[in-house]
Amino acid sequence: MTKPEPVQTRQLTIADPRGPVAGPAARVVPAIIADAGDRAARRFLEFFAATIRNRNTRAAYLHAANRFFAWCDRHRIGQLADIEPLHVATYIEALGADFEKPTVKQHLAAIRMLFDWLVTGGVLAANPAHAVRGPKHVVKRGKTPVLTADQARALIESIDTSTLVGLRDRALIGVMTYTFARIGAVVGMRGEDYFANGKRWWIRLHEKGGKRHEMPAHHKLEAFLDAYIKTAGIAGENKSPLFRAAVGRTGALAATAMSRVDAWRMIQRRVAAMGLQVRIGCHTFRATGITAYLEAKGTLENAQAMAAHESPRTTKLYDRRGDEITLDEVERITI
Repeated sequence: MTKPEPVQTRQLTIADPRGPVAGPAARVVPAIIADAGDRAARRFLEFFAATIRNRNTRAAYLHAANRFFAWCDRHRIGQLADIEPLHVATYIEALGADFEKPTVKQHLAAIRMLFDWLVTGGVLAANPAHAVRGPKHVVKRGKTPVLTADQARALIESIDTSTLVGLRDRALIGVMTYTFARIGAVVGMRGEDYFANGKRWWIRLHEKGGKRHEMPAHHKLEAFLDAYIKTAGIAGENKSPLFRAAVGRTGALAATAMSRVDAWRMIQRRVAAMGLQVRIGCHTFRATGITAYLEAKGTLENAQAMAAHESPRTTKLYDRRGDEITLDEVERITI
């Protein structure tokens, strides 16, 4: 993994345009932005604070911008207005030596959007990244590792549910598997996001782009959640985190929510304890659930709706039913 390049920064005092009501606000911005003046610095900060609501996207785009401006510093490009399409294109080309194509495309998108924001704010006359094209990347099969239905069932059943942490972990993995949810939406759930609707219980997920997605809970998931909530004593705590971080190794849970990193580490521990020789992550359960659903004669359209995907092409990336067919066909080569 390539070590991030250090970016030169300036500690700025940016005057509040509404007057000295709350006093000046000190911010750190890349040096090349700071040197372009207070207007450029404010516009830079507003891009990340005002236009990007998803904090994971915000962090990724900020990293991409800082890396680009560190490259500009190292190559002595000078002023912000001196950056040309050739510079951006050269940077993107060099980036391909260190990162996969999807990452390169994400970095270019961040740079292009940031410059667009600076142009519309009157900081720059033109966007130097506008004409730059990223690498072509066509994906027909996702790279996310997928468990078989038997492996997923064995993993869930291997969790020691005599402990509160075990009940929590089983319920969390169950939500990802039975609702095809992203881990960010799962750890962001509150007590009110598991609710009764008629005779059934439902799950409410707050997915990317501000989308609120609701679907009925699978009967096994309902059992997992009921057992966890009852033992944790958190029934009725509607505004509190549903999946709570553990307090060290005490077996108790804190009042704060688990993070995505907490969930990832938990999965690694559970997989290691089971002895499963497969490298998986949180997204594995989303892909596993979709594949299991489609293997049971579910439709791609319904899988798309359940996963809250904008396009069926995205859902298709999680469909691994063709893997075994491909292997069977290869074995027909009887040489």
